[in-house]
Amino acid sequence: MRKKPLLASTLIAALAPAAWAQSSVQLYGIVDAAIRHTTNEGAAGDGKLTQMIGGGMSQSRWGINVTEDLGGGLKALANLENRFGADNGTPATANYFQQSWVGLQSASFGRLTLGRQYNVLFDVVTSTYASFPYSPYFDAFKPEIGFSLSARASNMLKYVIDYGPLRAGVQYSPSEDAPTGGRTAGAYLRYAADGLAVGGAFQNYVFGSGRKIEAWTLGGSYRVNRWYFNAGIGQNKVVDGLLTAPVDLAILSSLWSGTSPANGNFGGPAFLAADKRQIAKVGVGYQITPQLNLGAHLFRTKQSGPTVAGDARATFFVMAADYALSKRTDAYVELDTTRLKGDANLNGTTSAGGPRSRNGYTIGVRHRF
Repeated sequence: MRKKPLLASTLIAALAPAAWAQSSVQLYGIVDAAIRHTTNEGAAGDGKLTQMIGGGMSQSRWGINVTEDLGGGLKALANLENRFGADNGTPATANYFQQSWVGLQSASFGRLTLGRQYNVLFDVVTSTYASFPYSPYFDAFKPEIGFSLSARASNMLKYVIDYGPLRAGVQYSPSEDAPTGGRTAGAYLRYAADGLAVGGAFQNYVFGSGRKIEAWTLGGSYRVNRWYFNAGIGQNKVVDGLLTAPVDLAILSSLWSGTSPANGNFGGPAFLAADKRQIAKVGVGYQITPQLNLGAHLFRTKQSGPTVAGDARATFFVMAADYALSKRTDAYVELDTTRLKGDANLNGTTSAGGPRSRNGYTIGVRHRF
């Protein structure tokens, strides 16, 4: 009588690995809140603003990572990620999930993912020559995001493969006949070994009218002892002159402005009279102690158009000190400054002949889980 249960349990143990693959579900997130003070605010640019923001060093988020071992070195992957403001609990973006993708990965054949995800411009910058080694950029002041074509794309197929120190990736997304367009194509290549990382990427975006913007970036970083050095350049160029369709102009404005007036960018009369923007950036970081990091970053940007009405220049500078209270919690202080030249306005100001500079000061706490 005892042989039957033993036989049954033996068969179940033998068949289980083939019938049910091993999977894991990971809940992760960041909760970041800070007090930020800025000068030259308001429509006339003559005010000051002190506010609590729901993301200083990083935008607050929660997400779910899923990994399933399918056997033979093949894995199934999925990711869902929501962004929110920790200051008031409201959604930070119109998209409930800023990432929502599923895919397959193999050590031999690379990774293929489908859905809303980071684009190749964002991938190469944040993995290769990010502004700060402990955070790709300072979320409340991030001029580089205005050159990354929104950093993400919907309806995307992305393929990434590693070969030793080399990594290559390509992306494509159809527009699905949306009035706002959205078809993208791009690729990137990076090399990383012995503290050195270099890489570059190219990507385009096709507007609803069929017109196109093309973007590229190139840069690198070097880590030696406690030092971190990084530099990069990039360009956005609208093909065949200025856009004229209102829907296209609205999309270009969102690509170049980012999602917040605090993002370290500029608008004004010159903003949409330009068809090209260029950026050069250089930065340095130093780890004073295992807990304390210092970093500084300088950005120079230039825009131009068919006439001088589109010409403008901007200089952005940000420096931050970050102190790790534990492996998951850190406190930080930051200061930044913006200087404009040409017929451009600070974000959030509209009066002609307004101020051409703004200073920002931020102190906050970030917890990662």
